[in-house]
Amino acid sequence: MITRIRNFSIIAHIDHGKSTLADRMLEVTGTITEREMRDQVLDSMDLERERGITIKMQPVRMEHKKDNDTYILNLIDTPGHIDFSYEVSRALKAVEGAILLVDSTQGVQAQTLTTLSMAREQGLVIIPALSKIDSPLARVDEVKLEIAEVLGCDLDDILEVSGRTGQGVKELLDHVVSSVPAPEQHEDRLKGLIFDFQYSNHRGVIVYFRAFGGTVKKGDRLTFGASKKEFNAVEVGIFSPSEVPVHELSDGEIGYVVTGIKEAGVASVGDTLVSAQADTEPLAGYEAPRPVIWASMYPESQDDFVVLRQALERLKLSDSSLTFEEEASGVLGRGFRCGFLGMLHLEIVTERLKREFAIALIITSPSIEYLVERKKGGKEIIYNASFFPDYGEIASISERFVTIEILTPASHIDPLMQLMFDYEAVIQTTDIFGDGRTRFTARMPLRELMRGFFDDIKRVSSGYASLSYELEKEWFPAEVVKLDVLINDEPVPAFSRIISERRIEEESKRAVEKLSEKLPKQTYKTKIQSAAKGRIIASRTLAAMRKDVTGYLYGGDITRKMKLLEKQKKGKKHRAQFSKAHIPHDVFVEMVKGN
Repeated sequence: MITRIRNFSIIAHIDHGKSTLADRMLEVTGTITEREMRDQVLDSMDLERERGITIKMQPVRMEHKKDNDTYILNLIDTPGHIDFSYEVSRALKAVEGAILLVDSTQGVQAQTLTTLSMAREQGLVIIPALSKIDSPLARVDEVKLEIAEVLGCDLDDILEVSGRTGQGVKELLDHVVSSVPAPEQHEDRLKGLIFDFQYSNHRGVIVYFRAFGGTVKKGDRLTFGASKKEFNAVEVGIFSPSEVPVHELSDGEIGYVVTGIKEAGVASVGDTLVSAQADTEPLAGYEAPRPVIWASMYPESQDDFVVLRQALERLKLSDSSLTFEEEASGVLGRGFRCGFLGMLHLEIVTERLKREFAIALIITSPSIEYLVERKKGGKEIIYNASFFPDYGEIASISERFVTIEILTPASHIDPLMQLMFDYEAVIQTTDIFGDGRTRFTARMPLRELMRGFFDDIKRVSSGYASLSYELEKEWFPAEVVKLDVLINDEPVPAFSRIISERRIEEESKRAVEKLSEKLPKQTYKTKIQSAAKGRIIASRTLAAMRKDVTGYLYGGDITRKMKLLEKQKKGKKHRAQFSKAHIPHDVFVEMVKGN
């Protein structure tokens, strides 16, 4: 049985046709009927189909005939965006081979090289394939040369396929059967590597796993290697592509187990599923994902706080890379500080909360971690500007850097070089890649990467440049300061931000101008200031709301009017000293989300 199994993934840059190719594979193998067919079958979320991207990996089991023999093909479709590279790493650990798919109209992209490197580290067999060969814009010969240069393979080794027409798909599956090795035979003791899991209100946690030994049947007594929680297997099944119960799953197969457990935190990605009666060593799991950026989420109505907590806990069951902890704001009330793998991850989680749980949210500007050393001693990691010590108390600040790789046509190098300077990037290497393209690597602060660098790369290159990055583990000195916004000399903690020292003037003026435009007039003069490094950088004063207190007078001595005006002046001065400016909810939302 195990000799007829092939486990593989499809890896590629975003929008290179992975999901479309997977659709044709399902058709060619007869896994789904023509009546059941739809675009992006393996993309189960509406959000994935709307955006045309894969967000979560999805396994599927197919049967393919070659030379009168029937083979079981277990495919794990993976995301292409760099924010979800952790999903890709999990998928690659459960398979023996990978199809490297490259768009013949775009060529090798930066993320293509990143995912290829991950597959090579796992020792997988790489099958190069060219997609969209039926497109009138296809550059088949040129892109083949690029792939051959990257892989060091012959041009004849690169297969040509079309996900739209199905051309070459059967030949590709034949090549998977002949090139990808069958899983190795393992001992009889059950070892199942958990690479994902879902939660059902009725059936509890549903574990997705790859068996590296033994068998599992319905009713078996199982346990999680890490949490030591025991349970009876309620159901055992495969993905075809929906969940299909089977009698048993054995060594080398990929499937699911319904646990019936409805407790949070019991199952974890990278854990090992073992028999409760056997003393079995766990498999090597996955390195836990580390958040790259942080943002606070608050419900617009505090009545929804418990609902938001439940929603985040539910999302955590299907997205192990999401982290969150409770926090409180004097203006917005109680909410959660959430960690994300990148800006797209933040956007997807926010959209899912709104759609799946109907929660109206306030999302603060994203920030990153800083390592702060105090003059009095002691270091701490801070990811919220409002928790930063005062300027005079800080001995040093350190931050994380990223190594980026960019592939771009040579005609767009000049605007990209200017952009690199604006984002504090330092070029390290530059070389020619393929026909008419340039590849260069650079180092830049993580905070700058998250300041809209992705969008600007696409803007200045007219969409032709591609980017991948790798987060460095070390900390480096940071030239940053905390920017405070003050209203009548009182700082508003929620408006505080960490910015680059060289952008102090620009960001200070922008914050003051924006708040002065949004904040309604008060009954007294309102002073709006921005401060950094212990001094005021920018300032604006809003005139008081004027009321004509002498309008009802119709004659008499002028001193009557003077007394009333003087009394009004003293009252405004008193209120300015002892009253806090009222910040309307909508103004606050505009400030925290649009910095």
